[in-house]
Amino acid sequence: MATAASTSAVPASARTAHFASDSVTSMQRDQVDFIFASWLFEAESHPDIFTNGSEDAILIALDGVVKSNESGAHLVRRMPGVIPQLLQSLRSGDFAGPELARKISSDLVLVAEVLRLANSVAYSTGKPITSIDHAILVLGQDGLHQLITSVAFKPIINLNSGSFTKMVAPRLWAQSERCALANRLLAADEPVEPLEVFLAGLVQNVGLTVSLRVIDKLSDGRQPIGSPTFCNALASYGRTLAHNIGSEWHFPESVMTAIREQGENKRSTNLSPVGKVLLMGNYLSKIELLSRHGVVDIDDPRMVDGLSDKEMACLHQLTEVEEREWVTVSGGNSR
Repeated sequence: MATAASTSAVPASARTAHFASDSVTSMQRDQVDFIFASWLFEAESHPDIFTNGSEDAILIALDGVVKSNESGAHLVRRMPGVIPQLLQSLRSGDFAGPELARKISSDLVLVAEVLRLANSVAYSTGKPITSIDHAILVLGQDGLHQLITSVAFKPIINLNSGSFTKMVAPRLWAQSERCALANRLLAADEPVEPLEVFLAGLVQNVGLTVSLRVIDKLSDGRQPIGSPTFCNALASYGRTLAHNIGSEWHFPESVMTAIREQGENKRSTNLSPVGKVLLMGNYLSKIELLSRHGVVDIDDPRMVDGLSDKEMACLHQLTEVEEREWVTVSGGNSR
């Protein structure tokens, strides 16, 4: 269990433009992770530090899933068939408007999201946009790329399948969205592909999300779920499952490496370029989301001491973004 971090890290006056400074201590990161996990499971008053019988059974089952031939990929919904085609077209630079419009029009979810985003404040042209062709021109390649990626990997799970899925899955996805945006903002002037850091933020929690199905199945309600020891082990299994699922879905290796690294070493200087961005984006997005829900104070020095000017700017930019407008702020408008 993490304890409160020291407030004697790097003072605000010493902040620079340097990115992902190791002045943010492991203790600070552990504290934020602990608060975030407690909020996910509403376990602030969990009576024990160590696992109980129900939690042990869940972890044993997850260990079996991780070691199975299917590696957890069977627990998550496959992408709709049109999504890989669209991603391939955008990745290869084959940005043919009419062909993209035809593919998008075959998926009602994509149609709704593309039109919603094109008509949002960030892309406002003063007149309603009602056609897919017009929306594609307004959004541009980058905007479409990020939107389609987010729609493709948003975990669509039956929220009536169990109490933990219903409570935790939306919170995990909200943090994934915020992390993707933070990564995109932090990627400026870094030696990374913006789409890769964006994708790393979106998919990092997919393993935790599918783990909720196991928790719902094995939790009998008689013992609480969410002890610090359980949450630490769950996070480790979640990273492994995310890596397994991403590998089966042929995600970029840089993304898979970045997710795996998050459990190996929390000093940014030892991480890959994408892993470094993900480490800080994850940290900032958790603080912002917890603050948004009244759990922490976003200006608490125990959390923000050591952040560079660039990271502080990213944190405060997150606070200005509405829940459903995060894609537009991440540099997607390529008109």
